[in-house]
Amino acid sequence: MAKSKSRAKAGGVDDFMAALDHPHKDGVDRLRRAIKGADSRIEEEIKWNAPSFKLAEHFVTFKLHPPTAIALVFHTGAKPLAAPRKFALDDPHKLLKWAAQDRCVLTLKSADDARKYEKDVVAMVRAWIRQLEE
Repeated sequence: MAKSKSRAKAGGVDDFMAALDHPHKDGVDRLRRAIKGADSRIEEEIKWNAPSFKLAEHFVTFKLHPPTAIALVFHTGAKPLAAPRKFALDDPHKLLKWAAQDRCVLTLKSADDARKYEKDVVAMVRAWIRQLEE
């Protein structure tokens, strides 16, 4: 049975995180707080068996498996866009790998990297939201 949205909003993500066994759990939790703080409109749910962030649609989702790093998938929602446009993010530390013109993955090696690049991740989230709203 699928989890209800109300459960996801009412502690579901916190419950998920409490049960999460991941070597970089502290870094995941740090980035969760930072992303939620990037824009007051951001909501958090579980998608792809990981914390995911949305406005009208999901746009950033953690990729927790394999648990060798902390990965964030920047995307444009569950359904592919009929005519996707090219997105761009400032990436001075070369953290991104682009899978398509409207989807990329940011990978950090550790909780220390999450702390080190937290401000960069927040800037990328804000830039992604601006492009989604264009």
